[in-house]
Amino acid sequence: MTITTTPATRVADLGRLKVLHNGTKQPLTFSDAEFERRLAGLRRIMAAKELDAVILTSYHGIKYYSDFLYTTFGRNYALVVTADDSVTVTANIDAGMPWRTSYGENIVYTDWKRDNFYFGLQEALRQRGVSARRLGVEDDALPLMTRERIQAAFEGVQLLDVSQDAMRQRMIKSAEEIEVIKHGARIGDLGGEAIKAAIREGISEYEVALIGTEAMVHEIARTFPHREVRDTWVWFQSGINTDGAHNWATTRKLQRGDILSLNCFPMTSGYYTALERTLFLGQPDERSLELWNINVEVHRRGLELIKPGAVCKDIAAELNEIFISHGLLANRTFGYGHSFGVLSHYYGREAGLELREDIDTVLEPGMVVSMEPMITVADGEPGAGGYREHDILVVGEDGAENITRFGFGPEHNIIDA
Repeated sequence: MTITTTPATRVADLGRLKVLHNGTKQPLTFSDAEFERRLAGLRRIMAAKELDAVILTSYHGIKYYSDFLYTTFGRNYALVVTADDSVTVTANIDAGMPWRTSYGENIVYTDWKRDNFYFGLQEALRQRGVSARRLGVEDDALPLMTRERIQAAFEGVQLLDVSQDAMRQRMIKSAEEIEVIKHGARIGDLGGEAIKAAIREGISEYEVALIGTEAMVHEIARTFPHREVRDTWVWFQSGINTDGAHNWATTRKLQRGDILSLNCFPMTSGYYTALERTLFLGQPDERSLELWNINVEVHRRGLELIKPGAVCKDIAAELNEIFISHGLLANRTFGYGHSFGVLSHYYGREAGLELREDIDTVLEPGMVVSMEPMITVADGEPGAGGYREHDILVVGEDGAENITRFGFGPEHNIIDA
């Protein structure tokens, strides 16, 4: 689409909305049939709640149902789903990219008027002949101010939450999703091997992290050449910086005797996978080795417990007993695992599928979960540091497939460089 302006053109004349079919549609991460399967599931939720349409605003909601992953920079984005089709509502700053990289139609809103995004939502429904009385929204990721403005844009319409139902839909992965996740696990292993080879005394945490990230990004680009390459990262930690699972790499230089934590996160088209391992630079002391082996014991047992029919809270309770027997339950830092899918450190969470004491979800075929026990011992105490391992398992009809191949425990991860 070509837009022509003249010196006399006023801002008000440029329009509130655009159609920018610039270029051609690009190959998506999944087949059209897969997106129709997902949208059909959402429409079943709509029917059960008697909704006229759904307005999805979260990163994970829009990505899951359209394949488009936005970059907010303070702007709003949406996917409007009706009984018959779907349309993304995106900012003019992105031009034709959202249309090229998404399933369905697209409406572009301009910056010339502050409420153009909400006008775009109205127009999306008007163009489809939808006179809404009840609209679905995602209350788990919808700021109150945005919700109030959506409500004002659709006066008299009732807004109802669909986030929890959509989350439960995302818990069960399709064969296409599992294939992407398996590639992610493989790529995480490659990043881990690159990191392991780079570990030496005197190298900085951030330098090791960059080496692992580069290795994974190159392999993602090779495996998914038609998709965006973005968001892959590494948390590589040493010494006291291993105490938290989400501690970013620093400029600290590695020293012989350090406890190390390797955390690779390849992001394959919005799909998160992870590899996490405890390592030591040089031989660990006696208490450190004891603590490491205890956490490995919990990890091994946890891998055995993941199977169809197992209950999340029951897995957590049994693993707690191992830590209790060693007097270490208070050193545990988080639950024993979580679901995978459209997820990152800044979006997404299938909170109903976490291996925690307060989750009664039953594991089913098609679910993908991690086993990742962690304990932290405070600075100054014998064996100080954070110990954690992390594998990814795909739940099947008769058991679970561990798709992480990188070795764990002292027999694999004591580095003598």
